[in-house]
Amino acid sequence: MNFDWSFIVDAGIISLALLVATLIRARVRFFQRFLIPNALTAGFLLLPFYNYVAPLLGLSSAGLGEIVYHLLSVSFIAMTLRRPVQPRGKGERGVLNTAVAVVFQYGSQGFVGLLLTALLMNTVMPDLFPSFGLFAPLGFALGPGQAFAIGGAWEAFGFVGAGSVGLTFAALGFLIACFVGVFLINYGIRKGWASRATTEAALSEEKAVRAVRLTGIVPADSEPPVGARLTTYSDAIDSMTVNAGFVAAVYILSYIVLRLISYGLGFFGELGVDLATNLWGINFVFSMLMAVLVKKLVYAAGWERVLDSGSLARISGTAVDVMVAAAVGAISIVVVAAYWLPILIIGGLTGLVVVVTVPWMCSRLFVSYRFQRTVIIFGAMTGTLPTGLALLRVIDPDFSTPVAGDYVYSAAFVFAAMIPMILAMNLPAYSVTRGEPFLFWLTVIIIGSYMVVSGVVYLIIARRRGVRDAGSLWLTRKGE
Repeated sequence: MNFDWSFIVDAGIISLALLVATLIRARVRFFQRFLIPNALTAGFLLLPFYNYVAPLLGLSSAGLGEIVYHLLSVSFIAMTLRRPVQPRGKGERGVLNTAVAVVFQYGSQGFVGLLLTALLMNTVMPDLFPSFGLFAPLGFALGPGQAFAIGGAWEAFGFVGAGSVGLTFAALGFLIACFVGVFLINYGIRKGWASRATTEAALSEEKAVRAVRLTGIVPADSEPPVGARLTTYSDAIDSMTVNAGFVAAVYILSYIVLRLISYGLGFFGELGVDLATNLWGINFVFSMLMAVLVKKLVYAAGWERVLDSGSLARISGTAVDVMVAAAVGAISIVVVAAYWLPILIIGGLTGLVVVVTVPWMCSRLFVSYRFQRTVIIFGAMTGTLPTGLALLRVIDPDFSTPVAGDYVYSAAFVFAAMIPMILAMNLPAYSVTRGEPFLFWLTVIIIGSYMVVSGVVYLIIARRRGVRDAGSLWLTRKGE
């Protein structure tokens, strides 16, 4: 029978790469020392295979891009359906301050990326697509799924290979998060950025994990942690089936909603069709909104006990692992070779901005757990939240501080604030199709306003310490 095996073949190849990467992490000290995620290692194993070997076997990397696109929405849905994180108590602004620091990073990365794009367009690369610089926040802060999805939408505007360029920025961000992030932790501890308790915990953890945790595998003589709980009786239906069913049902619901919206926009002519095309590029936004709606309905019906946060976390984690591996594997080396100069300039300078601004701002913005918050924000703003959590675990092994919870809870505020920015990302593309350059500079103003507004809020919150000892990368204070 002539069944289509392409998805199964791709899934099998990705799975094999993930298993090999797990073995490498367990055996090779280099990967343990720099906390390189197995998914990233698997992606770099897939990269040469899909560029040079797969074509000889009649295989294509096109399916990998589709996997990245769909798993992005799946991961967002699963995270949204989880039980809500409890907010902090009165008088503590860990959530708000985290949101301010994150929004500033989105704004600064996009602003710097666009200015560098304008510089390149007016000097050595006049034909550079004006949206190019936006891959900095897309690839670094938002991640490979968003970078590929929105980049794929730009290809309809004539940006050839945009999806692959977005994945390249995401891979570069992961490398910065892993290598620079580990250096940042060690440097901060040596310079006394962390409290004495944090330093002792980190050094103690380093000794404990030297032979076990860094390998990425729970040792045989340890009790495996509980990752999920049963919320149904298996003789009726498996609990994972129910939780996965909710995720799939929400995704279908978002598909139907987008179909209806696209149909309605079709009555507005070419402009409506273009807008509908771009909305499909940010399908993950609609998926999250539908997940919020479904969760409210489930809670209203008293069925919230059926949803298991552990099971949903496993679904989200699996989606992220496969998505990251597929994202790196889907990168076209030919496309990267064509855009190596702007990738190197924009990616490198934007990364430098993150390295400088995150510790500078966090040391002045936060009052408690300053170093922990610096580490998770740095990791998340270069390699997405899972990488930020991996770095945080080095100095907060059991997540005993409220840092991780504050970051997750702040995501709701950040997401609401970032919707206008995400929609504005299509304006540079319109500046090409409509021949209206002012749309590019309108985007610069919109994204720059995020940096300015969050900077003003930062000064209001931090008050006098916001600019104290401005020439120092880290504001030294007694205690935490």
